[in-house]
Amino acid sequence: MNKSEIRILKPGDEAVLEEFLLPRLESSMFLLRNLRKYGLLDRDQPYEGTYAAAFYGERIIGVVAHYRTNTLICQSPLHLVDLLWPAVIAATRRPVGGLMGPIEQVSVMKGLIKLSRLNIKLDESEKLYSLKLADLAIPDELKSGKVQGRRIEPRDIELMTRWRVAYAIEALGDKESPELWKQCHNSVKRSLKEGHTWVLEEQGEPVACSLFNSVIKEAVQIGGVWTPPTLRGRGYGRCVVAASLLNTRSEGMEKAVLFTGENNFAAQKAYTALGFQHIGGYRLVLLQSLL
Repeated sequence: MNKSEIRILKPGDEAVLEEFLLPRLESSMFLLRNLRKYGLLDRDQPYEGTYAAAFYGERIIGVVAHYRTNTLICQSPLHLVDLLWPAVIAATRRPVGGLMGPIEQVSVMKGLIKLSRLNIKLDESEKLYSLKLADLAIPDELKSGKVQGRRIEPRDIELMTRWRVAYAIEALGDKESPELWKQCHNSVKRSLKEGHTWVLEEQGEPVACSLFNSVIKEAVQIGGVWTPPTLRGRGYGRCVVAASLLNTRSEGMEKAVLFTGENNFAAQKAYTALGFQHIGGYRLVLLQSLL
C-alpha cells in the first residue's frame, strides 16, 4: 500500500469526510453530529474543532478531531492513529482534556500520549450497542400506562439540573462545584430547547430521565440515563429509554445507538431487553486537568 497523506481538513472537505464516517456510523456519532452542525471551521463554539485526516488518493482512511472542549475523538485504523493525533494537536495548539473513540484506537492514543494515572478522572471501556427502532421491545409498564414518558418542559429545569449534576459525579467522576452546577444548568436548558431530554413519570412523579447526546438524520445516540439511587431496580431506566425511542420513532427515526460500561451488567440487561444488539466497543478517557 502506498504511503498515506496526512492533512488538516478545510471547508469543502465535508462530503469526503462523511463518506468515510457513515459506514462507521455507530462509533462515529459525535464526529458526524459535530461535522454537520458546525462544519470544518474551528472558531469559538465548544463543538467546533480541527480535523486531521489520512488520505489514500482522494479517499479519507482515518481521522482524529480535536474540539474546543479539548477532547480528541478518533476514527482511524490503528496504524494511523499515531500519525493523526500529533498532527491535529500541532494544528490546534490546544491542550488535551479527554480521549474518545473505538476501544483499540483510544488505547493506542492513551499509550502514546503517556497519561499519568493521577490525572485520569475516568477511564472506561464501554460496550457499544445498536438497535433498529422497528425492533424496539416496548416494556409492559409503558404499554399499560403505569409509567409515562415525555420531553422535559421549563418546569423540569431545576430537577433535571440536580439529576445531571448527580450523574456527572457518579458516572463521569466530576467533583461538585459551582462551575459543574453552571455547566449542567446550561446543558439542561440547551437540551430543553433542542427537545433531546425525556423524563419518566409514575403517578405524576418524575422517576428517571435520559437524553440524546447526538442526533443525526440517520440515528440517535442515547446518553445520560439516570434514575435516583432510591428508585433503582424497578425498570425505570429501561422505560425512559423506550419512551424516548418510541417518540422519536414516530417522528421517522430508524436507528438508535448507545454505549455503557463493560461492568454495568444491569444496564446491559436493560438495553438487551429493549432489543439492542452488542456490536463493538467504545472507550472514554477524561482527565482531571488539561495536558
